[in-house]
Amino acid sequence: MPVMRSIRRAVRRAYRRTVDLSHPARSPLGSSVMNCVVYEDGVRLPGPRSVEQAVRRVRRSGRGFVWLGLHEPSEEEFGGIAELFELDPPVVRDAAHAHRRPKVESYGDTLLAVFKTCRYVEHAELTATSEVVDTGEILVLTGTDFVITVRRGPHGSLGPLREALEESPEQLAKGPSAVLHAVADRLVDDLLTVADALQDDVDHVEAVVFTEPATRRESGMIYQLKRELLELRRAVAPLDRPLHTLATAPLAPVAPDVRPYFRDVADHRTRVVEQIAAHDALLDSILQAHLAQLTVAQNEDMRRITAWAAIIAVPTMVCGVYGMNFDHMPELRWTYGYPLALGVIAVACFLIHRGFRRNGWL
Repeated sequence: MPVMRSIRRAVRRAYRRTVDLSHPARSPLGSSVMNCVVYEDGVRLPGPRSVEQAVRRVRRSGRGFVWLGLHEPSEEEFGGIAELFELDPPVVRDAAHAHRRPKVESYGDTLLAVFKTCRYVEHAELTATSEVVDTGEILVLTGTDFVITVRRGPHGSLGPLREALEESPEQLAKGPSAVLHAVADRLVDDLLTVADALQDDVDHVEAVVFTEPATRRESGMIYQLKRELLELRRAVAPLDRPLHTLATAPLAPVAPDVRPYFRDVADHRTRVVEQIAAHDALLDSILQAHLAQLTVAQNEDMRRITAWAAIIAVPTMVCGVYGMNFDHMPELRWTYGYPLALGVIAVACFLIHRGFRRNGWL
């Protein structure tokens, strides 16, 4: 073990020389730092302090942990933070950039967890271009004496979560893994909130499709809502394996008494997945019904056109006969020829129109 620690320190020193971060005090740490708090025995220590002071205090006393909150740090800023907390280079490379999918990675005594944040976007009217689901990202780095949360995106603030945790010192006393569980639990609950809010949009689309005349506008609304539902699914579906790992695998940064809590988070995630599947299935049914309505409407239009074409064919035929330029035409010089022809046309058109009306074509 001493040999491995020496190797790690050497690798860290080599990495620092590579990225030229030998002077953390001169790194612009303050521009991305949202909060830096020290907790001992689940209690927040009073007084504002810099990141350097917080790290020195915890490691000098050997008690408690530092909770550092960052918002969209640059590579230089995160490099300075990584040096202060003595993070291994692989951790820094993995954590310095945004990720496409949620995941959990273990790097010895450091655990990296990535979660997607979701927010329901309020809108006055659902259209074919409405943004309904807005996503971001929260990265959580946990070690033996620190928690670093990195938020990317305009939403997903952890301030309310921090205040709620501080009201439960017995939970915070369990260490950094308690913060990791609280973050995962809050984000999954937010996903459930978004899924519940989407229910109103699905109900609205259903009401529009079955109460208003079918138009192509409804198709755009349904497809847009399905796209937004897919965005939510991409944030929820990949959480299955990370939550299973946190609940079952003996990871060093996760305290054994905290591990069972992740099973409850996994159950909440399952509820979200089921709700998304129900929304998607209902939207599929609504879309099929809407397409059937469009087909029926088109058939109705074609029947009307056909009926009117049949009615117009009668005068067209009669007028065609009398429009021929021949010497011997029937009833050519008869005084009542035109009135009779017009009467025949009117009666024939009336009878045909009546027949179509009775059959529902007009």
